[in-house]
Amino acid sequence: MRPWRNVLCIVLALFAMSAAAHEPMSYLALGDSYTIGEGVAAEARWPVQLAAALRAQKIALPVPQIIAQTGWTTDELSAAMDAAQANGTLKRQYGFVSLLIGVNNQYRGRDVFNYRAEFSALLERAIALAHGRADRVLVLSIPDWGATPFGAASGRDRATITSELDDYNAAAKAICERRHVAFVDITSVSRELGSKPGMFVDDGLHPSRAMYTAWVKLARPAAAKILTPP
Repeated sequence: MRPWRNVLCIVLALFAMSAAAHEPMSYLALGDSYTIGEGVAAEARWPVQLAAALRAQKIALPVPQIIAQTGWTTDELSAAMDAAQANGTLKRQYGFVSLLIGVNNQYRGRDVFNYRAEFSALLERAIALAHGRADRVLVLSIPDWGATPFGAASGRDRATITSELDDYNAAAKAICERRHVAFVDITSVSRELGSKPGMFVDDGLHPSRAMYTAWVKLARPAAAKILTPP
């Protein structure tokens, strides 16, 4: 009877693998106002647009669970994740995790060393939530708020904003490279489109659907590569 038992085990294992392969992949999006989509409809948020774009490519990615809020810094996002774990709204594992965080650290005048340490810790949490798979995590760079109409009217030195955000993004990119995490540069396009009409909501700071669509155009190939089996 043992050979039959072995065959049965193999059949059951193959059935489970087949069923898992056809299940929609869960998606967790972590961040701040850029991820929650301050000022835009839910369907215009960049993670929601990304999931829709991937579904159009026959990659089964559902609408993401989003843990993000306007104004959050790296430590505030981490605290919110702790709270979500405590109340059970944060699952233990996800098939895909995205992370975009740091603009409020820079806005509040925190130095890059603080950002580097806290971003690194958040990235490790993101990897752990992605079944421990660094290849299932996607990081987007911080856009340049100095290139926005709000930035132009803020009275702050725009060259300093640009320089500091470049330092932040260089730190994040280096950390991602060490951990073999996909890193997508959206900062350049945020600067290129910063003076174009229709790229921001009424506050002149937060992106419109059109700006988020430009980000998704850059992020989609990386996400598709992550989620397409070899």
